[in-house]
Amino acid sequence: MSQTYPAFVKRDLDGFCGLLIDNLVQLLLIPVLCAGLCGMTGDDARFIYQNMLPGAAISILIGNLFYAWQAHRLAAREQRADVTALPYGINTPSMLVYIFFVMAPVYAKTHSAEAAWQMGLLACLGSGVIELGGSFVAGWVRRQTPRAALLSTLAGIAIGFISMTFALQIFQKPLVAMLPLAVIFITLFSRAPFPLGLPGGLVAVVVGTLCAWLLPADMTGVSVSTSSVAAAWEQRGWHLPQLALGALRAVFDLPPREWVGYLSVIVPMGLFNVIGSLQNIESAEAAGDRFSTFSSLAANGVGTIAAALFGSCFPTTIYIGHPGWKGLGARAGYSTLNGIVITAVCLTGTVSLLSAVVPVEAGISIVLWVGIIITAQAFQTTPHEHAPAVAVGLFPAIAAWGATVAQGAFIAAGGATVHHALSAIEPPFLKGQATELNGFLLHGLIVVERGYIFTCMILAAITAFLIDRRFFSAAAWSLVAALFSAIGLTHAYQVHGNDIDFQFNLDRLYEYIGGAASTAAPGVLVFRAFNITLGYLLFAAVFFAFGLHHRRNPTASSAGH
Repeated sequence: MSQTYPAFVKRDLDGFCGLLIDNLVQLLLIPVLCAGLCGMTGDDARFIYQNMLPGAAISILIGNLFYAWQAHRLAAREQRADVTALPYGINTPSMLVYIFFVMAPVYAKTHSAEAAWQMGLLACLGSGVIELGGSFVAGWVRRQTPRAALLSTLAGIAIGFISMTFALQIFQKPLVAMLPLAVIFITLFSRAPFPLGLPGGLVAVVVGTLCAWLLPADMTGVSVSTSSVAAAWEQRGWHLPQLALGALRAVFDLPPREWVGYLSVIVPMGLFNVIGSLQNIESAEAAGDRFSTFSSLAANGVGTIAAALFGSCFPTTIYIGHPGWKGLGARAGYSTLNGIVITAVCLTGTVSLLSAVVPVEAGISIVLWVGIIITAQAFQTTPHEHAPAVAVGLFPAIAAWGATVAQGAFIAAGGATVHHALSAIEPPFLKGQATELNGFLLHGLIVVERGYIFTCMILAAITAFLIDRRFFSAAAWSLVAALFSAIGLTHAYQVHGNDIDFQFNLDRLYEYIGGAASTAAPGVLVFRAFNITLGYLLFAAVFFAFGLHHRRNPTASSAGH
């Protein structure tokens, strides 16, 4: 029997509140980081409000409307009314990496905010081209990859970067964040309806906002005031999107040595975005919504390319969290509403106003719940015997969270763990591979963290294939791991002070194109991970040899299985 799929349902408000908070965090970070690291203050702040945010609005609107339309198409095709659109927005890791390792270095070298913005556009465009190109092969990759390998990465990210991060924020500012958390737990764990049928997510945001405004700031730790709202209101202004073709052309007119070196950042991040989006599509299918791999990834790439063409330096992506939004009861309307509201906020310069009225702590409990559901899904929707593979895939992502925390702590401490007024202390990350901190090896932490999206998937895939006694498949994935580590997509890194960056090992290609030879500058620690490459090759040899043994003696090797 045909079912009507509405453009909007009441529970879309819950999904919208959570996704809006998620997007708002990125929009608030952009002005802060670009001002502090890329010199975009005073007159140069125009690059943020006249170019970046309007460009981001175009990409976010395109993506959200497409994924809402895609949900309607799937609902009509399968005669269902419970399809949830894929969540979409600015890619947080890419945003941070491009600011810290592309735009900030350009500004430090040129002292030009415009040059930093232009190189950021190149990074965004490159990422979009990689994402669009990846859509043609991602379907094949998805068919060859066990579900445990795709979902374990998301679970690891959910544990560290979503659930743990937001749990810490909730308990750091409990008088604003804990009451909304109670509302979300009632709504989503007990499934008990609120009076008048009010959406639980909306109630959570409202009560959190009221706590921030009604309780003293010295009690809540959250500062809101009518004066801050008035100041934010004064920053409003209508900013229409503008094509940035001239700025992109200016970058390509530079000698290749001025921009080719940044491919060592752009290429890994573009590939990470492809794999991350692929994993999120698999997560949606595990939750019951099977979307086309090609069209989903192609739209993602087109959205990122549109962002660059209209002045944004930051790729957009399919967000982690579809099962959480589906559990909230959101359908397609939350995606449409998010696209419209974010576009309005970016084009009218009211990002600060929204933040001044609604503190982010009022809505983070919704995002915390999304992380919980993603972690649970990885174990619930994979074959029972593949649970160890999911567990193995968690470790690199958890290491990534730990490395991020450690790096942030060292940077905040000025590179020193003990203050000494008379002498400079060498940054902890530069003390070598044997450096230990409270029983943890920093080198090991960074090695496991670099390229963790790939490492999570590869290790989980190897484990799943070994559980199924598909030894040749495990050997093939080990060869992929060896290739990635040899190139520098995984495990390799370089450290300058307490800044950790990728060590892309294709130095000769860079030299051929016109760059200088890649040699470590004074005070830079470089690790190329070739010994780990050898380790993966030994993996492959052992698995291949055991596969031959298993083929010749299937009865003996299956004894006791």
